[in-house]
Amino acid sequence: MEYRKLGRTGLQASVIGFGAEWIGKMEQAEVNAMAARGAAAGINIVDCWMSDPAVRSALGEALAPAREEWVIQGHVGSTWQDGQYVRTRDMALVRPAFDDLLARLRTDHVEIGMIHYVDACDEFRSIMAGDFIAYMRELLAEGRIRHIGLSTHNPEVALLAVDEPEIEVVMFSLNPAFDMMPASENLDDLFGDYENVAGDGIEPVRARLYARAEATGTAITVMKGYAGGRLLSADASPFGVALTPVQCIHYALTRPAVASVMVGVETVGQLDEALGYEGATAAERDYASVLAGAPKHAYMGQCTYCGHCAPCAVGINIALTNKFYDLAEMAIGGNAAPVPVSVQAHYEAMAVTAGACTGCGQCESRCPFGVPISERMEAAEELFGC
Repeated sequence: MEYRKLGRTGLQASVIGFGAEWIGKMEQAEVNAMAARGAAAGINIVDCWMSDPAVRSALGEALAPAREEWVIQGHVGSTWQDGQYVRTRDMALVRPAFDDLLARLRTDHVEIGMIHYVDACDEFRSIMAGDFIAYMRELLAEGRIRHIGLSTHNPEVALLAVDEPEIEVVMFSLNPAFDMMPASENLDDLFGDYENVAGDGIEPVRARLYARAEATGTAITVMKGYAGGRLLSADASPFGVALTPVQCIHYALTRPAVASVMVGVETVGQLDEALGYEGATAAERDYASVLAGAPKHAYMGQCTYCGHCAPCAVGINIALTNKFYDLAEMAIGGNAAPVPVSVQAHYEAMAVTAGACTGCGQCESRCPFGVPISERMEAAEELFGC
């Protein structure tokens, strides 16, 4: 299992995480088997947003045998009222709901206390100026959460969050379909009419989010990596072709700042499909060829860091060079400002930089998206100075 830094937390997270939202459909023995299978494979991070007491208790039993090995994202603001889930900022309801979460998970803390489901910028600002963030700080001081995170489907909210030093992890809905959609306060919009999306490739606000999260050292943990399963079906996919779980996971893990993909699964078999990512070949991980050949909304002209350009005749890591170039360009924003020191340092640490490009064009013949790679290497050399 591959592990990545979970932002500034000092924790390491498995790149495959356990999104446990479907365990309410399972028997306890199945939940136990799911957690045990994940742990045996090296999964060490789990998300619990669910407020149903039975679900929380089932997860608590499943995690108990190896609780100290799990990084738990536990949500604050997800409550159970009159037999149903209710998201709320009413502290009279928020406080006992979090107490209930800890009790049912059989623990005295969660590693990441997630401010639950904030999709409106005004609501985010209200949270950061009021009783809710004060409660989060209280939990942090008491050690009942070890770090503060936030979950959102709106990249504009996520952009605000990654600029808050107190927020170290953002859980965000990320996949190649959602990446084309504009920011919205309504989650349903992400599953809306893709026919009206203007242009191809990553929507600019989302691209800025990934770059800004990388710059601030804020980890992104991914939810809805399969777009609620739509990307796994050619009939349901907005691209008109089906991706595999491995391809969806690889897409998410190529985005800057992403630490872990929280896969939502209903069976151990589905979990094993996701775990297949670790042993998958480059061809099995290849989302780029599928998207490039899709009848709808291919990412033409835009580097997705897929790696098809390799190998370079002179040894340049072209995908990584493009990623650093895009991160620097996003940070500069068209101004004459210098390249961020961290990005410059990572670029210069590469064994071979863009200045070595001979313009042979071999890489361009392999790129499924028609990216003018030689031109981008020239631009990278000019930007970074080597």
